[in-house]
Amino acid sequence: MKQNQASRRINEQAREKLASILLLEISDPDLAMVTITAVEVSVDRSFMRVFVSCDSSQYERTMAAFDRAKGRIRSLLGRSLAWRVTPQLRFEIDRTTDEAERIAQALEQVPPTLGVPKDEDGYPLDNVDNPAGDGADGFAGGAAEKDAASGLADNSADSVKEDA
Repeated sequence: MKQNQASRRINEQAREKLASILLLEISDPDLAMVTITAVEVSVDRSFMRVFVSCDSSQYERTMAAFDRAKGRIRSLLGRSLAWRVTPQLRFEIDRTTDEAERIAQALEQVPPTLGVPKDEDGYPLDNVDNPAGDGADGFAGGAAEKDAASGLADNSADSVKEDA
């Protein structure tokens, strides 16, 4: 949905009123640990999508609790907003926190190949344990063959011959 300053203000107003209703008016224990992360109100204010965050093990119970309390929440919201139309409510689970947690765990579990020292071109450096270049890094003779294989062979010997 396209956002401008007026729609952001309406969304924020609706989010604050809805959060206040959930905190003070609704006494369902399944809605006790729920956070309203965002609200999107349609242009004509007849429809409202409410994004909520909760513990991932409580998704089904939370959505069932919102289905039970939807009518009461809508009634209280209509009185507190004083809009011409009371919007229909649709509650959705906001999974961005789950996604952020998954990314954080992935970053903590760095694969061993990322720990290998690399040169400025991103190629693995020759092993100190393997100075002969016996093919452990995928190249039989080490860095010279690696550069030749990549098309970056050193042409300094050719330039010396041209000067002579």
